This record gives sequence, C-alpha cells and structure tokens, in this order.
Amino acid sequence: MPLLFSFDSATDEAVVDTSVKQPSYIRDHRRRLRGRFMEGGAQAVPDYELLELVLFRAIPRRDVKPLARDLLDRFGGFNEVISAPIARLQEINGVGEAVICELKIIEASAHRLARARVMRKQVISSWDALLDYCHTSMAHRETEQFRILFLDRKNTVIADEEQARGTVDHVPVYPREVIKRALELNASALILVHNHPSGDPTPSESDITMTAQISSACQTMNITLHDHLIIGRSQELSFRSEGLL
Repeated sequence: MPLLFSFDSATDEAVVDTSVKQPSYIRDHRRRLRGRFMEGGAQAVPDYELLELVLFRAIPRRDVKPLARDLLDRFGGFNEVISAPIARLQEINGVGEAVICELKIIEASAHRLARARVMRKQVISSWDALLDYCHTSMAHRETEQFRILFLDRKNTVIADEEQARGTVDHVPVYPREVIKRALELNASALILVHNHPSGDPTPSESDITMTAQISSACQTMNITLHDHLIIGRSQELSFRSEGLL
C-alpha cells in the first residue's frame, strides 16, 4: 500500500505524495465539516472542529482531528491555540511551519478586524468594540503588554500603540515616554490598557502607582486620562469604574 506522505523532521510537516489521492473518508469528512460550517457558521461547530478547518490548508491529506485535539489539550481553547507563542506551538508533535503560519494568519486577521472597529471611531459610541479589541489582542498573551489608545479632542481614536512588553507579571512603563508620545501625536486624551497573563484583572500596587504618576503628568500637560483598563482572561477592570482614577 503506497504511503500518502512522508514526514519531514525539520518542519514536522507532512510531505504529500501528490500521485496518491486523498483517502475518501478524509475527503468526505472535510466536505461535511465545511458544509456544516458554511450553513450554520461558527456556532455550528465546536472548538476542535473549527481548529480542524484551519488545519485543513496546512495539512492537505492527513487526518487533522488528533492534532486539533492535542493543541486544545495543551492550550485549553481555540483562542489560546491561535494566540500561543510560536516557541510553544513548536513543542507539539506534528506542528511545523505551515501549521504555525495558518494559526498566525487567523490571529492577525482577528486582531485586524477588531482594530478596524475601533480606529477613527469615537470611544463613547464604540466602547464595547474597544473592549472586544483589547480582549482579542491581549487576553491570551503569556506576558504583560502595555498599550495606549491616543484620542483627539472629539474622543476619536487616532492611534493605538504598544509602549512596552514585560514578563509574566511586570511591564516597565515610563510616564515621561507616555506624555512625550501623546504630544508627538497631538493627542488630547489617553486610554491606558495592559493585560494580566494570570487572568485576574485585579490591579497591583505598582499598577495603581504607575497610573497615578501618568495621571499627574497628564494633568500637567492638559491631557485627559480617560481610563486604565486591565485585561484579564475573561473580564476587564476599569480604573475609572472602580474609583481608582
């Protein structure tokens, strides 16, 4: 019986023998799954089948269900899989360059779609979209990231920039750099955003101190600090809502 593929140890990818047809049971399964997705959308398929759909392009002839389940077992959910660091994805047997590329295309697309709903929009009218964007881009990161949304006088988002990256529980932020960048962009207001990889958005003492320092610097330069959002795994905390700002 001819082999459908060999295994490339350098990439962990299947090297397809194009002279051999895809087995009918795999072909039929993929057709049924695609049909169910097209008819019912994402709600019609569980996480492991949605992940299978992503893996189909990367691994064209092999049954990808075992790999989809391995990825979910390791990382916990669809969002966690596509957001996982490349180094950790490479630890999974069967995950090579093609699989990683597909996952990261999905991640980048999700970020870009969510960001488009925020940029050049007034914060007041797009607050839910802003929270969705922050969760999409930051909730599943394994290290802390500090971002700033810069707003104009009409509270329209004019820029969204990553200011710093840190470790699993700390990110260095310098108030003078925050103010300097706001002045460069001619921003009238700011929203600070950072994530807690632990999943718990409760602010630390250093979070509270840093926010107070930035708030003081903003007041000196007549810049409004609207809020500081801490993004957890499934919820966020607003300094403004909590009376911390």
